[in-house]
Amino acid sequence: MKRKIKKQLKEDEFVSGLTKFWQFVKKWEKEVIIAAAAAAAVILLFFGFQFLKIQQAKKESRTVGEILSLRADLAGKPQNVAKLEQMAGIGKFSRIAYISLATYWMEQGQPDKAQAALAGINEDTKDFFYYQAQDLRAQIAIVKGEYDRAIDVLKKVEEEKPKDYLLDAVFYRHAEALEKKGDLQEALKLYKKLQDEYAQTYYGYDASLKVKKLESAK
Repeated sequence: MKRKIKKQLKEDEFVSGLTKFWQFVKKWEKEVIIAAAAAAAVILLFFGFQFLKIQQAKKESRTVGEILSLRADLAGKPQNVAKLEQMAGIGKFSRIAYISLATYWMEQGQPDKAQAALAGINEDTKDFFYYQAQDLRAQIAIVKGEYDRAIDVLKKVEEEKPKDYLLDAVFYRHAEALEKKGDLQEALKLYKKLQDEYAQTYYGYDASLKVKKLESAK
């Protein structure tokens, strides 16, 4: 008997609550419809924005892939230079195309063309690509015999201590510029720093060979 009473009370409570809800909806029908439409619009905007972000990410991924593919085939397809130059002028990843061109021209022994390619890079954002461009500028200066210019560029990078670029490459380039300039003592110091602090890296190993060479020449 008690169970039946409890069940009936729950049913009455549910019906009563449902009735009150519908009375509220009916009373504020216009406002409820407006609120529901606004909520639906927000949801649609959110999912629309997410969809656009996904599409943009796919487009950017394709762009980067195309640039890297063009760069990889440059040795056998020099006509890709024109395509890279076109891609270097526009878009978020234009700097990758500029750097690819500069690297290619350096490989071809044409530092002036490499320097011209780097001139198009916007230097406002100091990320990996910015420091890669600075590294290339220093390499170009070394090849052209402009050692002081190369050292100035590399010192600035060292002072900024970028977290997203390999400083051992920068130190090695700096030591190389000093060596070619004839400042062998300072070059030796930097090579030893590399030998001690970056022993397990490619540049650390090369630096140890340089240390032996310079010390044996004393």
